[in-house]
Amino acid sequence: MILSFKGLIIAACTFLIIGLFHPIVIKTEYYSGTRYWWVFLLLGLICIILALFVADVIISSILGITGASFLWSIGELFEQRERVKKGWFPMNPKRKQEYDKL
Repeated sequence: MILSFKGLIIAACTFLIIGLFHPIVIKTEYYSGTRYWWVFLLLGLICIILALFVADVIISSILGITGASFLWSIGELFEQRERVKKGWFPMNPKRKQEYDKL
């Protein structure tokens, strides 16, 4: 019997990547708002394209998951702005005027 740990490795990496993106979205919105959403788009597309060209299943999966997380985080960045407006998360006092316009 041969054990394959690839699935478990991919699952653990997925868990860590998704967990990592939560504070990234929160910090990005806090310090710069939504103006850098395009960076998430660019990095997401780069990761997904790279995943197509990598032969190793684990690395390709991690790139694909990271790319999808970047793309998903675009929507979360705008949702985070709404959560801040509702008072669920702290507002950056240096950017208060940006929330007043919305």
